[in-house]
Amino acid sequence: MSLLAVGTLAYDDVYTPYGEVKMIEAGSCTYIAMAATYFVQPVQVVSVIGGDYNDDFLADLQRRGSDLEGVEVIPEGKSFYWAGRYHDDMMGRDTLDTQLNVLADFDPKVPESYRKAPYVMLGNLTPAVQSRVLDQLTERPKLVALDTMNFWMDHALEDLMAVLKRIDVLIINDEEARQLSGELSLLKAAAKIVEMGPKILIIKKGEHGALLFEGENLFSAPALLLPKVVDPTGAGDTFAGGLIGYLAATDDLSFANLKRAVIYGSAMASFVVEDFGTRRMQTLDQEQIDRRVQRFGELMTVSL
Repeated sequence: MSLLAVGTLAYDDVYTPYGEVKMIEAGSCTYIAMAATYFVQPVQVVSVIGGDYNDDFLADLQRRGSDLEGVEVIPEGKSFYWAGRYHDDMMGRDTLDTQLNVLADFDPKVPESYRKAPYVMLGNLTPAVQSRVLDQLTERPKLVALDTMNFWMDHALEDLMAVLKRIDVLIINDEEARQLSGELSLLKAAAKIVEMGPKILIIKKGEHGALLFEGENLFSAPALLLPKVVDPTGAGDTFAGGLIGYLAATDDLSFANLKRAVIYGSAMASFVVEDFGTRRMQTLDQEQIDRRVQRFGELMTVSL
């Protein structure tokens, strides 16, 4: 079973109360692929980078099960770059710099070998770019998941509404759900959003867990309290990668398995925040993942 992942391969400068890193490998597709390859391989990556991107890091992605045929390299260009500083509570952050560089003219080219992928994860990009990826697929995937953000709701709402009609799963946070729906209640927000196209809605609530909506079914996943959160930057993309990677590996779209996928996604996100960038993801093993998932299970077990 293969998974197609579309998003950014980037460099980040990150400043938190626990330290700082500069020019660390990051980006939505980086985190998605890093998490998903623990469950399914290959993860077929579609992205764009400049000639400045770290070849050793790309080789590591490949060793872990990512197929990089779909990564366009612009030799004379620079890769997407973001810099941000987190507040002391690790919830708020200030963007210090954003340089689109080669991403500014990104026109995704899906290789022929990717075009029948049964599972697709569209990372946070312009909705028009997300649509162009779907246009190139020769078969309707079993599942298409999409991540987006407030910025596209403000500046590309028409394109966003169009692509929402073509997907199965929307992954957004609670603030984005309220903005997209115009509702304060997340229950009412979910009801409105599923009418826009996606059959399944996942609302991330950060340190308060996540909500899964499918039809009349609702699941509230807990959050795992950690002694220290070093870098939350990749948490959302890692959650998405773990979730869709697990679904692709199990090839089971029942509500019971969707719930399990949310837990696996949450477990992967709880690892990535323990260190800067993808460092923690590079040291994981299956036993650690299983133990972390078990801890989530213990949070949901109660005898009445």
